[in-house]
Amino acid sequence: MVELSKKVFTENARFRAANPQFNGVLQCLYVGMTSKTPAERLKQHKTGYVNKKGHKLSANIVQQYGTYLRPSLYDHINLKPMTRQQALLMEEKLALELRRQGYAVWFN
Repeated sequence: MVELSKKVFTENARFRAANPQFNGVLQCLYVGMTSKTPAERLKQHKTGYVNKKGHKLSANIVQQYGTYLRPSLYDHINLKPMTRQQALLMEEKLALELRRQGYAVWFN
């Protein structure tokens, strides 16, 4: 989980449209999944990482607005191995729960 600059809310219409509940009190966040450590994955996002096949594996929103990791919001999650489908479901569930709490959240 990456904290995003609050500029994302004012500058990115898609982010704003996805978070009509946001009142500016809590932070803007990106929720994603990875087989890497969170620190390795953030570095990939921030550097615009492209894999050997030429596919960009970084999220533009994190590359442009990502500030730092928020381990206090994900350390409680059981990080046991899971299928891609299970990981996608967990990503969505976590993102929607954070939105209910008042965060502005982007996920894929």
